[in-house]
Amino acid sequence: MKSDGVTLQTPLSECKGVGIVINNWLAKLGLYTVQDLLEFYPRRWDDYSNVRRIADIHPGLVTVTAKIESITSRQSFRGRRLTITEAIISDDSGTIRCIWFNQPYVKAQLQQGQKYLFSGKFEFKNNYLSLQSPSFEPSSAGAQHQLILPIYPENKTITSKLIRKLVEPVLHLSNKLPDHLPASVIANQKLMSYQAALEQLHKPTSMAMLEAARGRLAFEEMFMLILTGLATKQEIQTEPGLPIPFEVKRIKAAIATLPFRMTDAQRKAAWEIFQDLERPQVMNRLLEGDVGSGKTIVALLAAYSAIAEGHQVAIMVPTEILARQHMTSITKLFGSLLDMARPQLLLGSTKKSEKQAIKADLASGETKLVVGTHALFSEDIRFADLALVIIDEQHRFGVTQRRELKTKGSTMPHVLTMTATPIPRSLALVVYGELDISIIDQLPEGRKKTTTKLINQDARDNMYRDVDARIGEGQQVFVVCPLIDDSDTLGAKSVTSEYERLRASVFAHRRIACIHGKLKPQEKEQIMQDFVLHEYDILVATSVIEVGVDVANATTMIIESAERFGLAALHQLRGRVGRSSLQSYCYLMSESDNPMTLQRLRALERSNDGMRLSQIDLEMRGPGEIYGAKQHGLLDLRMANVLDAKLIARAQAEAQAFLASNDMVEYPYIMQQINRLKAITTLD
Repeated sequence: MKSDGVTLQTPLSECKGVGIVINNWLAKLGLYTVQDLLEFYPRRWDDYSNVRRIADIHPGLVTVTAKIESITSRQSFRGRRLTITEAIISDDSGTIRCIWFNQPYVKAQLQQGQKYLFSGKFEFKNNYLSLQSPSFEPSSAGAQHQLILPIYPENKTITSKLIRKLVEPVLHLSNKLPDHLPASVIANQKLMSYQAALEQLHKPTSMAMLEAARGRLAFEEMFMLILTGLATKQEIQTEPGLPIPFEVKRIKAAIATLPFRMTDAQRKAAWEIFQDLERPQVMNRLLEGDVGSGKTIVALLAAYSAIAEGHQVAIMVPTEILARQHMTSITKLFGSLLDMARPQLLLGSTKKSEKQAIKADLASGETKLVVGTHALFSEDIRFADLALVIIDEQHRFGVTQRRELKTKGSTMPHVLTMTATPIPRSLALVVYGELDISIIDQLPEGRKKTTTKLINQDARDNMYRDVDARIGEGQQVFVVCPLIDDSDTLGAKSVTSEYERLRASVFAHRRIACIHGKLKPQEKEQIMQDFVLHEYDILVATSVIEVGVDVANATTMIIESAERFGLAALHQLRGRVGRSSLQSYCYLMSESDNPMTLQRLRALERSNDGMRLSQIDLEMRGPGEIYGAKQHGLLDLRMANVLDAKLIARAQAEAQAFLASNDMVEYPYIMQQINRLKAITTLD
């Protein structure tokens, strides 16, 4: 150190070996003080503790101590430009080859004749056994008695070796850090201290101790996230709401007018909602159900219950065409039952004079039911007696927007959010901790399952013939591509090129339109409306149609470059067809020969269960890609695994017990964490 008396708050610029350049690069990693450095978690650990002789290794993860016999680097231009670095390494028992792809700097880091610890996957690839992209350290690392080396997030200047060098002289200061978990929780769960866990992260004494440290920090992350949801839920439950009595005869009479029989799952969800509405506290419930499961009917029954008592209801959706669809459903399913509500549409495209009239009717209470988009957020909109807010596809709306809508009435309204994105129950505890959850896990009677087929390129012409025959029978088709325009690097199908190709050749005799995110909202709305009215036979689109209008006549979906989508997205897209009694089809087009990719796509062939597919997607791709890391706070889980149901159950039990028996004000750090998590998650 450049000076004595180093503390946790000492700037890193005052540490030995940190000049202006290194300090600037450390700042790019978010590291400014000694405490920042100590709380900078490694992204993985290279285990050099189980060293084998080359003659004794078998395919799999291995570690050897070996000398560099030779090292070369060359360019390969097959398919794409690659830098291939190869080294021949040996010990007294044998020789093996190491290979690195697109890591040209490796050649400069390894010196011929020197010994290193190598750790990596030994496997048969490109017709020979080799150590694939192994990590390495000078063999002297073994003499330093730290054979489990942390690998940190790095940048151009800051390497893991440098971070380890900076951490070493200040690691003892971790004892000065406070423990974030309450002592009772640490004792109940038999966890190591926070300070000991940090020391093991940076300088593990064994893999067992490292796993114990990671388990401790994982528990803390999950505990804080679940506690945030529970604390928010507790706050919501203390908010006085307007009780809406459940009139059994009235609701039964409304259900009797429906042109179909409600499923048991719909009835259960409706009952849970009616029970919430009767309470003097505000409802905050999520209604989750697969595409086509009948969430809208359940929500409209709740709306009818409130309106029949003389209150107002607002239904908010992401797009104008969905708003119109809801209005059509209301008229079709409830007809005269809701005439007294004077239902109205309030959209961005609504004429100014009409908007003023609608706003006046809402303020006076003349209009009891309004369906709209973001136009409902206008500052000058007020309700006379807003009792219930229904938000369709809630993950499309931000926290601030939902908060604004909740303040539109004189009292806090009940809130029912709906989503068609299936989410496993274990993850729901983390993501939607502040919400009560109702799940509709049945499809209506008579609904045929969509036939899904993974199609190779050789079968494309046969598929087109089948599709064209259906168009000839008056049915419609979606063609989905992952890109709007062609890309030189991604090599996936684009909407613009596929639209031109189909229009010029395969379906030149059919009416085709295209829709994507670059179009103006009014253009997209018009194209979708024209498709609904059967002005087009085929609609070529991006996933902009994932949450879209019901087109009962659309029976076929072709998804190009299907490997570019996750299972959850593919399942949502598939849900755009199969909205009638007609048999529907979904074709997955893929040029990939990756076994994992094909395994994912075949799962979609076999299953129409959105919850099951969501679980598979979660296991294969992780939560961030599927649900949006920033939206749900999962970005903060550096150690915890959201698939670990046991961890979630433990954390939930401790969080419930802690909340029930403690005053949060006495735990300022926990309050700080809760407020921070609220700011980056949907928990609000």
